[in-house]
Amino acid sequence: MRYFMQQADGYVASVPYGDNIEAGHYVMQEDANIYYEIYGEGRPFVVLHGGGVGCAYEMAQFIDKLKDYCRVIVISTRGHGRSEIGVTPFSLDQRADDIKAVLDNENIEEPVVMMGFSDGGYSGYAFAALYPDRIFKLITIGAGEIPPTGQFFVFDLDEWRKADNDFIEEQQRIRPEPERWPEMLKMYERMWNNTVVSKELLRRVHCPVLLINGELDIHSPLLSAVSAYQMLENAQLAIIPGASHVCFADNFKAVQECMIPFLTKQTYSA
Repeated sequence: MRYFMQQADGYVASVPYGDNIEAGHYVMQEDANIYYEIYGEGRPFVVLHGGGVGCAYEMAQFIDKLKDYCRVIVISTRGHGRSEIGVTPFSLDQRADDIKAVLDNENIEEPVVMMGFSDGGYSGYAFAALYPDRIFKLITIGAGEIPPTGQFFVFDLDEWRKADNDFIEEQQRIRPEPERWPEMLKMYERMWNNTVVSKELLRRVHCPVLLINGELDIHSPLLSAVSAYQMLENAQLAIIPGASHVCFADNFKAVQECMIPFLTKQTYSA
């Protein structure tokens, strides 16, 4: 479950990302304290984990490599890890505002590079649409189009306990409001059962985007990734053969090789 309930390749992080108080900071954004950690120096690079059972630790391989070259800002999404839940309904715009609050708290005005997995990828789209002057490039992983199809998500903490109780207990320990986790999941369900990610949002994203998707992703199916790619103004698409939603756990090297030319090229136009 440390890799979003998928089999990982046995990678062990250099530090316990998301639970490393020495690198941790908080910023109050409206009704919730948002937790984040900072590693390295250089150009700011924001890393956003997946949602639901997601946590900063699942992005460990990326952070371990990026922190030698960038100032990596690892944000625990509202309601996840050490970040508070708040009381207002969850939304992608709210997530974008939380990211902005972190950047403002660190006095970061230059456009950032951002990478988000799943929920974090959708948050990246929202941030790029709302704050186009604050983002340089965006990488999304497993974040294709979400059409208004009447999807119905259910997030069951008891089922997650059966899958990996040790992980759930660990996450329960670091949460500032552990007793509210079931309530948070209901808020999360309501958000995703009413969220559409289509032309209305994606046409407002003007920065270069690298959209990475696993060929066998059941949460972001291949055709939804292609649709999002076609809707984005300035995008590249990378499909990882034979990979699932967590394609970076299935084949990190392939994902990394896709990212390098996108990140190192100074300018890019479709």
